[in-house]
This record gives sequence, C-alpha cells and structure tokens, in this order.
Amino acid sequence: MAVLRFLGVLCLIAACTLPLRAQNNYEIQVYGSDTVKPGNTMLELHSNFTIQGSTSTSPDGMWPTNHALHETLEITHGFNDWFEVGFYVFTSAGTAYGWQWVGNHIRPRVRVPENWKWPVGVSLSTEAGYQRKQFSPDTWTWEIRPIIDKTMGRWYVAFNPALDRSFHGPSVPQGVTFSPNLKVGYDVTKKINMGFEYYGSVGPVTGFDAVRDQEQQIVPCIDLNLSEQWEFNFGVGVGMTSSTDHLIIKMILGRRFTWGMHDKPHV
Repeated sequence: MAVLRFLGVLCLIAACTLPLRAQNNYEIQVYGSDTVKPGNTMLELHSNFTIQGSTSTSPDGMWPTNHALHETLEITHGFNDWFEVGFYVFTSAGTAYGWQWVGNHIRPRVRVPENWKWPVGVSLSTEAGYQRKQFSPDTWTWEIRPIIDKTMGRWYVAFNPALDRSFHGPSVPQGVTFSPNLKVGYDVTKKINMGFEYYGSVGPVTGFDAVRDQEQQIVPCIDLNLSEQWEFNFGVGVGMTSSTDHLIIKMILGRRFTWGMHDKPHV
C-alpha cells in the first residue's frame, strides 16, 4: 500500500506542474560510489519516455523531444576492486523519425577502496563520446563526475557535482559547465527505498546562466533491492524551468553477471 500511495504522489506532482520546454535525457541516474566487482559485468537498460517536451525542431537543429522514447544499453565491467569501465549505446524513437541510433559513450571509473575506511564513499568517473547533432547539437562531449555517497541507518545520500565540456558544437565557447546531481533515499523496508533525485545543468563555472535558461529537474523515485544480482529504479521527472522537459517517466533495469572471479582474493 505504501508503494501505491507513493506512485500516486508522483502522478499528483506531475499533474500540478506547468508545461515546459526541451532537454536531452538518455541516462537519468545519480551514481553511487561502488564499482562493479572484479570479473563481473553489469548490464543495464535505461528507459525513459518524454510525456511533455519540445514540439518543434530547435534553432540548433535538434529534433523535438515530445513523446520521444529513449533506450540506452549500458555495459559495465569490473577489472579490480577500484576500477571499472562502462560503455553506452544511446537510441531514440519518435513518431516523426522512427527508431534511431543516437551515439556511444565510454566511461572509465575509479574508486577509493573500502579497506581505506574513509567515512564516505568516493569515486571519480570520466565519460566521453559522440552523439548525432539531431539529438544533441554538441556532438563530441566530455564529463568528469566526482561521486560522494553515504549510508546513515535507513538514509542514503549521493552527490555528483559533474563538470561538462563540449568539443564540437554551439556550447564550445561556454567552456566547462556545472551539472550537480543529488539523490536522497530512505529504506521503507529492506527491499524498498523511496526518495528523490535532482538533476541540474546551471551553465559555465565562470558564471551561471539565468534560472530560466538552466535545466532543473526533480525526480521522485523508488528503488527495489530484490537481490544482489538485480537492480530496479523508477521515477517521474518534473521540469522546473522553461529550458527543461516538463514531464518524463524513467526506469532502470539492471542485471549483474558473475564470471567466477569475485571469490578470489585480490591484492
């Protein structure tokens, strides 16, 4: 019943907000500091559907996002206790253009090992890749994402103060931009965590954009901790500025695969 009430609140929040504009979304996720175990591979399907987004092609040539379905395949392999590499395949489907390949990214990540016994989890992700200009006017981009998280009893908090840089496209003159992401969750039961995620893109680090030009999105969400092999996340994203897609439903379904190395000692 608690889950049903929570989902009802998601729908109520979505119904009470005003129509807003466009934003690209392919992987809507706040990272935790953990990396995939050595010798293991994680397969994740990131799905989201824009219920209310942009309805016309932007001046930069980006196709509209309204009623667009995004499917992203993420494959991540753990090489040791502190290093993993992820690879993404982005796709998009829309009524005007059908199913399209969007681009690919690669994401190496390192973490502070648990045996260092830091009071918080810390890792550092860097992601680079290409996306077609019909879906992102900035075709070649790079991101560096520090990740800090902490579990406090039933509470979980993760903060990702990401820095982005475009190397080809209209955002190149902006230089490095700031995109803070935050997740706060509470364990209602051992298997159900409820909370919210926040996603922002506020502009260059040398001077933030006006609020109306920033991307600001709140995502009430639920995570199911069904087993160590599976992960499930569902949320409804609500845009809070005119530069953000108004309403998005998103889901992450993940499965870990073990190749027989995780029980061996690592030095």
